[in-house]
Amino acid sequence: MSLENKLGLTSSADLVREEERISKKKAAELFENRILDKLEAGKFSALKAIHKYLFDEIYDFAGKIRTVNIAKGNFRFAPVMYLEAAVENIDKMPQSNFDEIIEKYVEMNIAHPFREGNGRSTRIWLDLIFKTELHKVVDWSKVDKEDYLLAMERSPIKDIEIKHLLKNALTDDINSREVYMKGIDYSYYYEGYTTFKTEEL
Repeated sequence: MSLENKLGLTSSADLVREEERISKKKAAELFENRILDKLEAGKFSALKAIHKYLFDEIYDFAGKIRTVNIAKGNFRFAPVMYLEAAVENIDKMPQSNFDEIIEKYVEMNIAHPFREGNGRSTRIWLDLIFKTELHKVVDWSKVDKEDYLLAMERSPIKDIEIKHLLKNALTDDINSREVYMKGIDYSYYYEGYTTFKTEEL
């Protein structure tokens, strides 16, 4: 059974395919139309705007804080009753250096504010903070999928692995269309979406 969606799709395979196609196209537009440059880096309002832009044609909940509790494997993300407070606290976290930015990213991942599409929108949000504060972005094509997923899984307890992984993948090629588009493909690949290439949509 698929998530309730605006496309009227009932097969989860069809929904996965359409979600990838539409939201990757929208992710490309975020870059092409310089929409990201207008957002306040590191704020939840920016993450909401990114999420809404990516998924608005697919889900009613795009850009809205989730109203259900969710878990991945054995890990339970922030309970709904604490979610508003959690994102308010994350908004106030400092982001002036690499470590602070990753700590903020890890906290946002624990919050997992949306029903679906958290990882994909939060990685774009993270790059926006890096770009604004450090004039760098992550070259996601240099980040191994298994290493990344394991490091993120462990990050609530120990963030040293994710810091090491992402620090080694930073590039100052911050306005490169190729780095961005490849990054979207890799970001989606971490979540198992591999049907479309962002460049070709």
